[in-house]
Amino acid sequence: MRGEPLHDGIVLVILAMAPMVLLALLFIRAPYGRHQKGGFGPSLPARAAWVVMEIPTLVVFVGAFALGPRRAELVPLVLAALWLVHYGDRTLLYPLRIRPSGKPTAWVVAGWGFIFQVANSYVNGGWLSSEQAAYAPGWLADPRFVIGALLFVAGLVGNRWADHVLRTLRKPGETGYVIPRGGLYELVSCPNYLTETVMWWGWALATWSLPGLAFALFTSANLLPRAVSHHRWYREQFGENYPAERKAVLPFVL
Repeated sequence: MRGEPLHDGIVLVILAMAPMVLLALLFIRAPYGRHQKGGFGPSLPARAAWVVMEIPTLVVFVGAFALGPRRAELVPLVLAALWLVHYGDRTLLYPLRIRPSGKPTAWVVAGWGFIFQVANSYVNGGWLSSEQAAYAPGWLADPRFVIGALLFVAGLVGNRWADHVLRTLRKPGETGYVIPRGGLYELVSCPNYLTETVMWWGWALATWSLPGLAFALFTSANLLPRAVSHHRWYREQFGENYPAERKAVLPFVL
């Protein structure tokens, strides 16, 4: 912890919210994408909603990082680069890969995502360059950083592959849903959620920080029940045609 009330308070709030989000999503399907439904107020186009939700990961993160006294040191810069490689693509390029005809996202969902990422980006960016973090250059050879960075990169690459598979399921002009095939899709219905979860647990390990742990726990609480909902939807949609051995998100387990 940094010993600053605002920063530390936000971290504790994220930690406290994780189990509440997990419980809520076990009973409520988040209203976006294939689960979009009425009753949640006005909506934004899919591309615009994505930018709204993700832009704090660049603006707020960089701002919080730049204010820290260790902002020019090697390890904080390497860790910040990992974050920005992911979110630079996720915020600026991924929306361009979304189909223009994608289903709109309710303002309430986009607004919630924006608020969370303001808080999350502030505590993670602020921690990396803070006096309390004090990463020595030797941290880059520490097993916690090495394993964490490898998990992060593996999750990042796997996540981009999983998204690519989903984007290319249908040819231009085709409509309807198709069963994803190949790679991790033979084991789980949602490799995109699995790989993103792996990525942020890698971040938690590489940064060895409470903000990183809070983000990993929140990501798990958010994505695991959503994966179960997607898996259930696939089975309802395709019935006996859907591979019976395929799990939701954890191979051979869940």
